[in-house]
Amino acid sequence: MTSSQNNLKGVLERIIFFNEENHYCIAEFRPDESKEKTTIVGILPGIQCGETLSLTGTWTRHPQHGAQFKVETSHSELPATVYGIRKYLGSGLVPGIGKVYANKIVDQFGLDTFRVIEEESARLKTVPGIGKNRAQSIKAAWDEQSALREIMVFLQTYGVTVSQCSRLVKKYGNEAKNILINEPYRVAREVDGIGFKTADKIAINIGMANDSPARIDAGLIYALETLQDEGHTTYPETDLATYTAEMLQTDLEKTNLRIETLVQSCDLIRHDFSPINDSLSTTQIQLPLYDRAEKRISDVIHRLQTVPSGLPPIKIDLAVKWAQDRAGFTFSDDQAFAVRQALAHNVFILTGGPGTGKTTILKAVVDILKVKKVRVHLAAPTGRAAQRLAETTGGFAQTIHRLLKFDPAKGRFTVNQEHPLNTDFLIVDEASMLDSRMAAALFQAVPSKAHLVLVGDTDQLPSIGAGDILNDLIQSDLIPVVRLSSIYRQKSWSLIVSTAHSINEGNITLPSPLSNPEQLDPKHDLQFISSEDSEDCLRKIITLCTKTIPQKFSFDPVRDIQVLAPMHKGTVGVGNLNQQLQENLNRKANKPGSAIRGPSGVYHPGDKIIQLRNNYDKNLFNGDIGRIISTNPEEGTLIANFDGQEHILERNDLGNVNLAYAISIHKSQGSEYPVVVIPLLKGHFMMLQRNLIYTAITRGKKRVIIVGETTAYAMAIRNAESKERLTLLRQRLRQTS
Repeated sequence: MTSSQNNLKGVLERIIFFNEENHYCIAEFRPDESKEKTTIVGILPGIQCGETLSLTGTWTRHPQHGAQFKVETSHSELPATVYGIRKYLGSGLVPGIGKVYANKIVDQFGLDTFRVIEEESARLKTVPGIGKNRAQSIKAAWDEQSALREIMVFLQTYGVTVSQCSRLVKKYGNEAKNILINEPYRVAREVDGIGFKTADKIAINIGMANDSPARIDAGLIYALETLQDEGHTTYPETDLATYTAEMLQTDLEKTNLRIETLVQSCDLIRHDFSPINDSLSTTQIQLPLYDRAEKRISDVIHRLQTVPSGLPPIKIDLAVKWAQDRAGFTFSDDQAFAVRQALAHNVFILTGGPGTGKTTILKAVVDILKVKKVRVHLAAPTGRAAQRLAETTGGFAQTIHRLLKFDPAKGRFTVNQEHPLNTDFLIVDEASMLDSRMAAALFQAVPSKAHLVLVGDTDQLPSIGAGDILNDLIQSDLIPVVRLSSIYRQKSWSLIVSTAHSINEGNITLPSPLSNPEQLDPKHDLQFISSEDSEDCLRKIITLCTKTIPQKFSFDPVRDIQVLAPMHKGTVGVGNLNQQLQENLNRKANKPGSAIRGPSGVYHPGDKIIQLRNNYDKNLFNGDIGRIISTNPEEGTLIANFDGQEHILERNDLGNVNLAYAISIHKSQGSEYPVVVIPLLKGHFMMLQRNLIYTAITRGKKRVIIVGETTAYAMAIRNAESKERLTLLRQRLRQTS
C-alpha cells in the first residue's frame, strides 16, 4: 500500500461505528470502479448510508482488519448510478420513501429519478402504490432535503450534525445559509440543540471580529446559561464579566460595556440586593427568565400566606386522633405535629430522609381532607414519584407537567395564574427536584385560598435545572418547616435506610466487602462487592445483571434492575455500561436487521430507553423510562411503551432518547427501583460527593448493590461540601415579606 494521496468516489454502504462527539467514523464503502467494498475511517460529520461521497485520503493497513482508506477530506453529492440512487432513496433520508418505494421509483425512472422528483413530481403518481398525497409529501420532503444538502456542504467543516442541520432547515427553510452567514449567533438563541460553541465556530470562520459586540453579547448570554447548568440563577456582575472575557479571550473593558448595554435593553437584569452571605456581592446579573421565575415564586408565597385559608373548619386535634385510629397506631410527637402544621398553615414544608414517616403524615392528611370533602391534588416531578405518592396515600397523583396541562400549540401550560387549579389543597412530593422555572409555573397555578405542602429530602441531589427551591424556602425562615429525623420504616435486617442515615452523619462504615457476586446474601438488602479496577467492576456488574440477581432473587434483569452510574464516560460510565448490557441482555441487539441508529446509539426491539428532554407533543418528559416494542428501519421510526402507553418516535425524536440499562444518578432522582446496582471507583473522584451516593442508595426499594472500591465510598461520604447554588430567591422572599 502506498502512503500517497488517493481519490475515491462511491456509495456509503454501512456505518460500522460513529462517534457523535468527534464525528470519527468507520464505514463500509463501495467505490464506483469496484464491486468490492472497502473500509473507510476518518472524521465524517453528518454522513448517512446511501450517500455518494468523493473522498481524498491515503491507504493504510490495520493489523487486524487489513486495508483501510483513511479519509482526509470528503464531499457529499447526489448519486450518479442506478445502484447509488436506489441505495440513497432507500436509506430513509427522504421521509416517505423506504426500500420498497425506492425500488419501485428507481425501476420506473432509472437515472432520471432525481430529475423527475425535482421537476416533474406529478409523474410519481404513475408508480404503483404512490397516490397524489404521497407524491406531494415526497416532493415536499425532497425540497427540504435539497436545502438540507446545501447547508450540510456549508457546515461540514464545522462538525454540525445532520440532526442539527435538520433543525436549522425546519426553522429557517431556504434562508438557513444566509442567516448563518449574516447572523450566526441568532441561531444559538433560536434553534434548540445548536449552542453558542457551534455558532461561534461558524462566526469566527466567516471572519467576525473576536471583540465584535454581537459576539460578546452572545458570549455573555452563553456564560449565564453555562452557569445556569451548574444550578445558578444569578451571578455577580464583576465575576460574570471576567468569566466571559476569559472564555471569549477578549477585552474585559468591552465586556463590561456590553453588560451595561444589555441591561439597558433588558436582555440582562441587574439587581442590588443586600447579600445574605459572602457568596453574593451586592450587584447581581440575571437572565430575564430567572428574574421572572424568582419574582413569581416569592409573590405566590406571599399571596398564599396573607389570604385566609379556604378549608372548611377542622378540629385539628380531633382530626389527628381520628387519623391515628384509622391508621391503627399512635403517631410519634413529630408526626402528629407535622399533620397539625399541614392543616393549620397555607404553606408548609415537610422534610426528612427515608424511613422517617413522611408517608404516614401524608396519608393522614389526605384521609382527613377526604372526609372533609376537600379537593386534594397530589403531584410529583416524575411519573414514578407520582405513582409512588398515589400508592402510599390512596389518592390520585400525577406529574407536574400533566397537572398543569402543557399545550404544545401555544407553547405554555394552560393551567396558570389566570386559569388556576381547581383545588383546595396541593401536595407536591420530591420537592428537592423543583427548579426555578418549574416551581414558578406550579406555584402560580395554586388558588389564593388553597394550601400548598412541599415534601422533600434536602440531603438528596438538588434539581437538575437551575435553582435551589426547597433549600431557599426553608432557609428564608418565613415558612413553617418540620424536619423528621427518627427512623420508623426499619426492618430488623434492612441496611438501605440505616446506611442512608449513616451517610448523612459522615459514617463511612459498610458491610464487609464481598469478593464476587455469588457471595450475595439474601438476608441483606444492601451489600458491597469489591473490584480491583474498572474492567473488573464492569465484569461483575454484567454478571450481577445478567445472572446472579435474576437467578438468585428472581428479578427481571431489564424491568427490575437499574444500574446508576456517577459518570457518563469511562469503562463503567453510562455510555459503555449501556452498550455492554444491551449486548448481554437483548438478543435482538445481535440482529442488525432490526437496528435503528440514533445520535446516542443503536436501538433494537426490547431495549430499555430513557427520555432525555421534555417532549410535550408526545407527552413524554425528561426521565421517563420505556421499552422498545418494535422498530421500522426503513422509515427510521420505533414504537416504545412508556408507563403503559405506546409512543411512536420518529428519526428526529431519537436525539432525545438514550439506552437506559444504565442511567446517571442525577437522572434517577424522584424514582425508585426494585434493585439498584452502583459502580463506585476512585476514578469517579470528580463526582464523588455525599449527596450523590445518598441519592443513589435511596433509589433502591428492595436491594442495593455497590460494586467498586471502599476507598471511593469513603471519599464520597467525607466530601459533604456540595457546591453552593447562587440564587436571589431568599432575598426576594424577605423583601416581599
